[in-house]
Amino acid sequence: MIDTLLQPFQFPFMQNAFLIALIIAPPCALLSCFLVLKGWALMGDAVSHAVLPGIVLAYLAGLPLLLGAFAAGLGSALLTGFLADNSRIKRDTAMGVVFSGMFAAGIVLFIAFPSQWHLDHILFGNMLGVGTEDLWTSALIAIPVTLALSLKWRDLMLHAFDPAQAQVSGLRTGVLHYGLLAILALTIVATLSSVGLILAIGLLIAPGAIAFLLTRSFGAMLVTATLVCLLAMIAGIWASFHLDSAPAPTVILILTGVFLLAFLRRVLLSHAR
Repeated sequence: MIDTLLQPFQFPFMQNAFLIALIIAPPCALLSCFLVLKGWALMGDAVSHAVLPGIVLAYLAGLPLLLGAFAAGLGSALLTGFLADNSRIKRDTAMGVVFSGMFAAGIVLFIAFPSQWHLDHILFGNMLGVGTEDLWTSALIAIPVTLALSLKWRDLMLHAFDPAQAQVSGLRTGVLHYGLLAILALTIVATLSSVGLILAIGLLIAPGAIAFLLTRSFGAMLVTATLVCLLAMIAGIWASFHLDSAPAPTVILILTGVFLLAFLRRVLLSHAR
């Protein structure tokens, strides 16, 4: 029994998979709380799709792929805000147009200029193929993002609840707004090698949504989301080894199952009252 439990930890590629999970889970979980609080779930989904053309263009220009991904994600978010503020269309409409167009452009560019990168690995990640360079890259992004969110969570919470009150309180709301967008783009870049563009949205929304259903204070929500994300990622990678399935989708399935259980618990408690 013990040998079965420990068997996945005996292989170097599985050790790297567990390590990347420990690296990216905290920033994804913390950020997910703010995205849920601000109603930015669609923004997280959109930015994760928009980085694809940046990756391809960076490859063609001989630049770091992660730099292109960050520039495309943040630039698209800023363009969405500009269109929403200077036209009659609503923000969600502008978001749908901009980010779907960016994703389509990325697919066209990827096919037009073949590379050694596999599209499936970009879209869905390759957690079992994570190398030392990927671990360092993710850590260099995840550590400052986690620190920033941990140190500024009260300011970000006030800005999420009531931007007007935050401004009256003397907070630099513009810095908080665009800083959160930058953190969102950076976090997606950090998850690129492990879970890919498509499944990153699961890590950026589900932990916060689960914690929102289970807790009553934002501080507890942050802690709960981090623990849920860490446990789900470890359990998903471990289960994928024995089920012979892909780790990233298995992790997302576990998070989805936990969310449904948390929702069912909330429904039963409300009826019990």
